[in-house]
Amino acid sequence: MGNSFGTLFKISTWGESHGGGIGVVIDGCPPRLPLAVEDIQPDLDRRRPGQSKITTPRDEADHVEILSGVFDGLTLGTPIAMLVRNKDARPQAYDEMKEKFRPSHADFTYQTKYGHRNHEGGGRSSARETIARVAAGAIAKKILGYENIEIRAYVERIHDLQIPDGFPFPSLEQVESSPTRCPHPESAAKMEARVLEAKKAGDSVGGSILCRVLGLPVGLGSPVFDRLEADLAKSMLSLPATKGFEVGSGFSGTYLKGSEHNDLFESKDGLVKTTTNRSGGVQGGISNGEELYFRTAFKPTATVLQKQKTVDQEGNETELMGRGRHDPCVLPRAVPIVEAMTALVLIDHRMRHFAQCQSFNFS
Repeated sequence: MGNSFGTLFKISTWGESHGGGIGVVIDGCPPRLPLAVEDIQPDLDRRRPGQSKITTPRDEADHVEILSGVFDGLTLGTPIAMLVRNKDARPQAYDEMKEKFRPSHADFTYQTKYGHRNHEGGGRSSARETIARVAAGAIAKKILGYENIEIRAYVERIHDLQIPDGFPFPSLEQVESSPTRCPHPESAAKMEARVLEAKKAGDSVGGSILCRVLGLPVGLGSPVFDRLEADLAKSMLSLPATKGFEVGSGFSGTYLKGSEHNDLFESKDGLVKTTTNRSGGVQGGISNGEELYFRTAFKPTATVLQKQKTVDQEGNETELMGRGRHDPCVLPRAVPIVEAMTALVLIDHRMRHFAQCQSFNFS
């Protein structure tokens, strides 16, 4: 059903927030790839809770275990299974949510669709499921690294605070220099203060993440239904708390005329290049060799530590006070998740492109 993603590089994930753990099975990883826990753990460390004062205090180490698909340090080409065990679950904090629906959460829709749900921490709808995506994405990122494809996501805006336009492609060290994962120091300091302000008030804030990719070849994407930007959009909007996606000029491009928006071609060093990049590295659903960039919007965290109106499972109007351990802003921890999903889309399209277009020579 809805728990698998990808075509040739395919992942299937499982697990709930307060269950035994979160896991993923990868089918289609190429054989003979050097792989160890050390290749995966750093990205999980970037995603894990309790890493700073602006994230949830839930104390999880999120240590990954590789259960299959690797032998003597190399992938076998068989399914790779990975597991991260839950250690610091506190289900008692969610007792009241067993009967009452949390505003803007998945409680009502899950209950109505399935007739049964795990109310502890949101169960499967909790963002804790993204551990599986990050673990699988780390492997995809490693493979793409052999082709010098570099993925960098960072927080571009929190609430109404945004970094200046035209910010150069940052290093990983720049992104990781602030708990906000905003690489612009002045903006990062203001963003951190804004998140702490919301946290103190028992509230939350949202914002947007910009993801940029260097080194993509021309040709990734499978029109018409599997256009590169379409699959990226699906991957991003499948993430918890996402509410918007745009590639290249996005919605701002609609304010321009065609003569202003077109990316003109030029010949540069024997290659076809564009003089501008409002297309965002994708034309006709296929990568054009320019920098790929897109934005993903994240809403404010739905759980706020304030009393709000709601209804219970019987339809009776009532009130609910938000409880549990939650991020006052999801964006800092979402950065490695955005990178992981980007990597999963790109490795899948890279494999599909080579399978269709470069497997045979008919000349």
